[in-house]
Amino acid sequence: MRQELSAEQPLSAGEVCMHTVRCFQPPAATGCCHAMSGDSDCTRTSPSAGSPSDPEALPDRPQYVCSLSADLVTKAREELQEKPEWRLRDVQALRDMVCKDYPSLGTCLDDAFLLRFLRARKFDYDRALQLLVNYHSCRRSWPEVFNNLKPSAIKPVLESGFVTVLPRLDPEGRHVVCIRPDRWTPSHYPITENIRAIYLTLEKLIQSEETQVNGIVILADYKGVSLSKASHFGPFVAKKVIGILQDGFPIRIKAVNIINEPRIFKGIFAIIKPFLKEKIANRFFLHGSDLNSLHQNIPPVILPEEYGGTAGKLDISAWNELLLASEEDFLHDFSQLVLPCDSSPHDMPVSGDADEKQCDDSLRGMKPQLYYCY
Repeated sequence: MRQELSAEQPLSAGEVCMHTVRCFQPPAATGCCHAMSGDSDCTRTSPSAGSPSDPEALPDRPQYVCSLSADLVTKAREELQEKPEWRLRDVQALRDMVCKDYPSLGTCLDDAFLLRFLRARKFDYDRALQLLVNYHSCRRSWPEVFNNLKPSAIKPVLESGFVTVLPRLDPEGRHVVCIRPDRWTPSHYPITENIRAIYLTLEKLIQSEETQVNGIVILADYKGVSLSKASHFGPFVAKKVIGILQDGFPIRIKAVNIINEPRIFKGIFAIIKPFLKEKIANRFFLHGSDLNSLHQNIPPVILPEEYGGTAGKLDISAWNELLLASEEDFLHDFSQLVLPCDSSPHDMPVSGDADEKQCDDSLRGMKPQLYYCY
């Protein structure tokens, strides 16, 4: 947890570790934490070489500038325990922990990048560190999803309309991610392509500090989802997706609204629910075909006509164009999240591993129950 220090107290040598780094630079000059050496990024700076408040001494370091409005700064203080006066020192504390405990993690150590994880775990250092480790472990343990992950690679999924983001924010300032499984044709590409598209959508959204504070809302329309299509969401995929969304990605999912769900979905949810954290499980809302129920959670003014809203027809083109235009940003960003040659995913413990066997055993019974529900 955060240590409450005096604002006038000078930084120690450990507190200035890795303050010169940048995520989007080539590896030789980045702040990505690779295998440690005597002159590694984690050890080469010291108070005598310049302090974080001395930008001339650290010319290559990207200077973090908060983009939050005054209202969101207040919200972050109240809900996330984020204190602007301690923000960079909290980031430095997390950076020190990465350098000390996971020197071969291969992660970006920029202020802005690490802030995502601190905010997602309410500035609890230990939990933020575990989330960062899980983030990398999830990426390295599922190559079918994370290899060659870039917007152009999932263009067919985007064009199908399987996932998009509504153009208007909800009253709480949250983006609404719209997922429509009926737009997917299994014979065209595997279910992992859909997961890749959702993951890139979340990666794009979380770049915004406003989203880091406000979180997101999910709207999933299960109209037309058959038993054969649902069967693609098997035990392996279910466990992986739950692991990423709960413990492996720095985003706050504030609500999951399910509409037009068939009876089969209730069977799926009954099986998955025991493995959801109580806080997340309580944020699922099953509306069926009752649009009035949906409108109690998402106002009609931001919804498209397809869902009883007044925001016109659902337009997927704007989000697709935005995501595809971010290709270079993703290539720069993801190029820093590499697996060093002297480490493996098994070197990094993932939170929740102790429950995996229980999860596997319970999910094995999913298919028979799906047939029963159907």
